[in-house]
Amino acid sequence: MKKLVLFILAVALFTTSCKDNSIKKPKNLIERNKMIAIIHDLALLEGAKSQTAGTVKYPKPIEFIKNKYKVDSLTFAQSTQYYASDSKDYKKMYEEVKNQLKKESIKLNGGKPLPQDMNQPLVK
Repeated sequence: MKKLVLFILAVALFTTSCKDNSIKKPKNLIERNKMIAIIHDLALLEGAKSQTAGTVKYPKPIEFIKNKYKVDSLTFAQSTQYYASDSKDYKKMYEEVKNQLKKESIKLNGGKPLPQDMNQPLVK
């Protein structure tokens, strides 16, 4: 999961630091809520991969996106670049994902609060 977050942050930093004009909206832009759902599912996929230490074969992230959301890699990359060009909104998207994951974790933990270190924000 850390690799995924670092990759997306690197793309976001690269995109925002190298732009001379704002990124134009791609023709096939993934809807914001669908993009949040994709990021959420990718975080779950990466978390599951890290917990099983290679004992379970998971799909590659782009294959997963293609199969579940019917989104190709170019559309995903362009949409990521577009959303990352507005770092404040992009951060809000990740906060939504973080909150969803936190709620799911609490539910799986029998409604009990999570350990303190898990309540720290993923992105500052």
